[in-house]
Amino acid sequence: MQHFALTIIGRDRPGIVSQVTEILYRLGCNIADSSCSILGGQFAMILIIAHPEISDRDGFGNAFVALEDSGLSVYLRTLKPGGEKHPHMDGEICLISVYGSDKAGIVYRVSRELGDRKINITDLNTKLVGTEQRPVYVMMLEAVLPPEMEINEINQIMNNLKTELQVDISVRSITPVEL
Repeated sequence: MQHFALTIIGRDRPGIVSQVTEILYRLGCNIADSSCSILGGQFAMILIIAHPEISDRDGFGNAFVALEDSGLSVYLRTLKPGGEKHPHMDGEICLISVYGSDKAGIVYRVSRELGDRKINITDLNTKLVGTEQRPVYVMMLEAVLPPEMEINEINQIMNNLKTELQVDISVRSITPVEL
């Protein structure tokens, strides 16, 4: 079965998820994986979808025109075989949270420290909370440590960065739950 990555972006409003999933349901598509979020005032959705008979983008015809007509941007990409599968990653999973004054470079510095150590970021979210007068920048990320790395090592690295960036950073191990 061929898999596709479907990306939807546009001004947030109620009903977008319903509109998108109705189209996919009526087409006979299966949603293998998805992520939705509001970024600023924009709704962003990425889905990995499959259809037993559609093998390329042209097979969808004009199925997404109604989404585009409602002000959403739609991008459909054909995945190479295996592109729909989660890669197996050995190593401990951890959650890193960052809180502090909003300033340029927080995401870059944290992600660079992780990337330099071959730590794979599997999820990352940022937002401003607080008030307009006292905004607080929040970053939450999930990461997989290389098998040879201990949680206390990444904790020490983040403690050094905490001082440099003048933010609060905490690292905790996440025990995976199997369903």
